[in-house]
Amino acid sequence: MKRCILLILLLPLLMAAREGTTDYIRINQLGYLPGGVKTAVWGSLGGSVISRFELVDSASNKVVYKASAGRAFGAYGPFRQSFRLDFSKFNKPGAYFLRAGNARSPVFRIGAHVYDGAADFCLRYLRQQRCGFNPFLKDSCHTFDGYTLYGPMPDSTRINAIGGWHDASDYLQYSTTSANTAWHLLAAYRDFPAVFTDRHNASGLPGSNNIPDVLDEARWGLDWLMRMHPRSDWLFNQIADDRDHRGMRLPALDSFYGRGFERPVYFCSGQPQVQGVKYKKMNKSTGVASTAGKFASAFALGHSLLKKDDPAYAAALLERAGSAYRLGLQKPGVQQTASVLSPYIYAEDNWTDDMELAAAQLYGVTHKPALLQAGMAYAEQEPVTPWLGADTASHYQWYPFINIGHFELGKVAAAQQKTQLAGYYKSGIEKVWAKAKQNAFYRGVPFIWCSNNLTTAFAIQCYWYQQLSGDNTYAALAQANVDWLFGCNPWGTSMVYGLPAWGDTPADPHSAFTHLKNYPIDGGLVDGPVYGTIYGSLIGIRLAEPDEYAAFQSGLVVYHDDYGDYSTNEPTMDGTASLIYLMALKENEGKAKK
Repeated sequence: MKRCILLILLLPLLMAAREGTTDYIRINQLGYLPGGVKTAVWGSLGGSVISRFELVDSASNKVVYKASAGRAFGAYGPFRQSFRLDFSKFNKPGAYFLRAGNARSPVFRIGAHVYDGAADFCLRYLRQQRCGFNPFLKDSCHTFDGYTLYGPMPDSTRINAIGGWHDASDYLQYSTTSANTAWHLLAAYRDFPAVFTDRHNASGLPGSNNIPDVLDEARWGLDWLMRMHPRSDWLFNQIADDRDHRGMRLPALDSFYGRGFERPVYFCSGQPQVQGVKYKKMNKSTGVASTAGKFASAFALGHSLLKKDDPAYAAALLERAGSAYRLGLQKPGVQQTASVLSPYIYAEDNWTDDMELAAAQLYGVTHKPALLQAGMAYAEQEPVTPWLGADTASHYQWYPFINIGHFELGKVAAAQQKTQLAGYYKSGIEKVWAKAKQNAFYRGVPFIWCSNNLTTAFAIQCYWYQQLSGDNTYAALAQANVDWLFGCNPWGTSMVYGLPAWGDTPADPHSAFTHLKNYPIDGGLVDGPVYGTIYGSLIGIRLAEPDEYAAFQSGLVVYHDDYGDYSTNEPTMDGTASLIYLMALKENEGKAKK
């Protein structure tokens, strides 16, 4: 019903084609920067072809630009034929639509401001994900966290692990995703401070506190990470487990662990831990560096940004950055997550990228040459993030989805090393480009679980490569990944709840907030499309309502805006944080080109 109401309200803007057509034009619903790459995709379910397209001023209904449709890209997903419509040469601000054959696109904008406010908008989702005091609900939750497991202390030892963010639509909390989230928020402010505003206080409630909201949010995460690394030889990996998934409820009603409202807190033991009791499996943990490195990098960057205004807190962050890094040195390897009911975990398999970033951030603070040397040594062990160019991977197998350390080292390394690191990025981009150039959407990112997170990370990698190298070869590829997230995809929908406000965006995500209370989850980036084979193999998925995108599903890839599909339509905290960085980057690009 919600989707039906939304479409009725938006019908004047979203009129994409004549009734009964099988041809569609997919666009970036946010719009296009005047000096940027501007491309849409025309697709035909019936296999028709076009030779030209027109750009039409929506106010005057006059054609303002015509061009060849270019080469046919052939079949992709549900479309039997497809073309890329490139109108990058046209740069006049205004509101327009595209027309080709029997298809007409929704109205979109060209202008320097099309990304303005997007990063701040997505911060709404992070505030809503807060654990402890939740400013959206104006209530507290999980205030009894928690009791320890797998640690050197007796099991069920009580520690204070209150705070942080809920990981996704469930209420689990992972140190790895939280540290990655905190890092992206801090880096977004460091790199693009002008795009962020101050409309909330430290508790997340409305009201200015003379601190940009993005820093308030990052500090909320840092505070929790400090509790998860409470002393130099203690490091914790997660709170709660998949017993959480036994039912939807609001966070204050979480009592699924047999100890009232207490939840388990899993220690970073560096040893295998449970992975689904009935499956008689243990995860493949080999060390703690994958978690420790992420802690160290978030703490070190937090120190850099907060030392002027809060030197005592910044000093504590630096101390914990050092102790976390030392734990990574002492116990190299990966600390995977634990599960009890199901076999699904965050099966991280790499760790040298995390230690590379930690070394880079600590070098930025201490300027010790040994840290720069260590960072370069780690970089050489994983020059290309392994999912790049691959067709599949386990859930969160290569995490984070971008080797951040290459960029951070590249900014401080000697010229030869900088060229080397940029070359690593280029090698990964080329692996994706080899697949992407074969289809009209320039899609080379695999449709594995959390494909939107990979898409966001890959777009950032393309931009970081350009900054390190000065080479703009992959500008169209980078923009295609941004466009994909906001509607230039087979379904014609944005993958971000409520963004843009006038667009086709998720309305029925896999979220207790929306499903039980009809609360909006503004700014949340949903997991994204998955291969049809993955969707068909997952446990417990059942659509609750008829599929409004049924005509655009295919054996290749599916996406459902339905709370019953946790594989494609569940928002995630860390993916949204990466998107905040990307949106800040794009808003800054618009400001730079005004």
